[in-house]
Amino acid sequence: MSINASHARIGLISDTHNLVRPEALDWLAGCDAIVHAGDICAPHVLEALQQLAPVTAVRGNNDCGVWAEHLPLRTTLKVAGVAVHVVHDIADLDIDPRAEGIDVVVTGHSHKPSVRTEDGVLFVNPGSAGPRRFKLPVSAGVLVIEDGRVRAQLHTLVAS
Repeated sequence: MSINASHARIGLISDTHNLVRPEALDWLAGCDAIVHAGDICAPHVLEALQQLAPVTAVRGNNDCGVWAEHLPLRTTLKVAGVAVHVVHDIADLDIDPRAEGIDVVVTGHSHKPSVRTEDGVLFVNPGSAGPRRFKLPVSAGVLVIEDGRVRAQLHTLVAS
């Protein structure tokens, strides 16, 4: 997917584990595109997200069956001049993002929302938008791209 605009809002979601929360759909409404960083667990999740915006998704360790076979393990998309690399588990990142010209790496798997910058690359894990795990928040995120600059924002979907 490639979006050629100077401004874009890209929804980030991961680890839905077969659950489409209305709060997640509300948060992602109005996005230009949506990235799902894996552990989708059922095709109806992607179908619901596609009603909001074009979806780029990768396969997580819990995505099994015929419906998931077409999902890549990793992918890179260009959005408003920003290169976004998506892989479910950060341990499976098999490239040097900076050397490859990647601006943002989006991951999931840990269920722990985080935003950090390392060597000029923004790393974002939107956390889990699926069933609550332990005491971790139920969350999603967004990338806001304006004139070639990108920032990430995390959002708690369900209060404790």
